[in-house]
Amino acid sequence: MSKVRLGDFDGSDFDKGAGKVKIMLWYMVNALIVRASWNPMMGIKIWLLRRFGAKIGKGLVIKNNVIIKGPWYLTVGDNCWLGEGCWIDNLDRVTLGNNVCISQGALLLTGNHDYTAPTMPYRNAPIVVEDGAWVGAKTVVCPGVTVHEGAILTVGSVATKDLEAWKVCQGNPAKEIRERKIGPS
Repeated sequence: MSKVRLGDFDGSDFDKGAGKVKIMLWYMVNALIVRASWNPMMGIKIWLLRRFGAKIGKGLVIKNNVIIKGPWYLTVGDNCWLGEGCWIDNLDRVTLGNNVCISQGALLLTGNHDYTAPTMPYRNAPIVVEDGAWVGAKTVVCPGVTVHEGAILTVGSVATKDLEAWKVCQGNPAKEIRERKIGPS
């Protein structure tokens, strides 16, 4: 007989930031309006995210098909971009600084399961993406990672540990490949 008992998993770790009714209501609003590809109106999406507890600065660009699991765990600074199909799977806090770009298909994954426990409860940790950082397309940022100021996670890479400031990181797991330099504008 298996020692793993997934039937005993109750997911109660997730509703610490909101009650069950709020979570269910968010899932419907998110599916029908915020995430929906038919709705290009960013203002409505931002208004709804704020109503559900997200703290959002000015100038957010939020494209279609963006998935945000728990807006009550989301803080977004000024002038940030959320690209098409990015997924903020925030079972824990996600904090985006100012001028942060989360590109198409990127996954910010704050939760995992404790595979050493029979019921595999959540094992969550926050993610921080600091000012001026860029999380590239089709990337994964794992629980507990900080993408420091100005860092870049390149296309298809996986950040399993903190990325140093002003470094370009690539691979799985992501490793520093060069320094990020920004020339005059």
